[in-house]
Amino acid sequence: MAARIRSFRYAGRGLQFLLRNEHNAWLHLAATSVAIGAGLALEIDAPDWRWIVAAVLWVWSTEALNTAVEQICNLASPGPDEHVRIAKDVSAGAVLVSAIGAALIGALTFWPYVAPLV
Repeated sequence: MAARIRSFRYAGRGLQFLLRNEHNAWLHLAATSVAIGAGLALEIDAPDWRWIVAAVLWVWSTEALNTAVEQICNLASPGPDEHVRIAKDVSAGAVLVSAIGAALIGALTFWPYVAPLV
């Protein structure tokens, strides 16, 4: 049981690092807040909340993995290296793909609630 508690503590430290050190995480936090605020304001139903939660978690997961890749790359090769550059670029690209996907999910999910208001 103590090992499980420690693992949660380690995960919490990782999330703290992410929020304190990654500027893009601040953008994700703002987008998450907007999505949750819009969902509450528009009173979306449970199936739509599932899509929003999935999209938010998808982006946060890719951002966390991107940060881990960057940290490992910086440790393994502090100087310029083409392989490290490619790894970092591909990892950042994954975050971009997930953010675009989440934006599309948000648009498709919120549109039926917003369209009657327009």
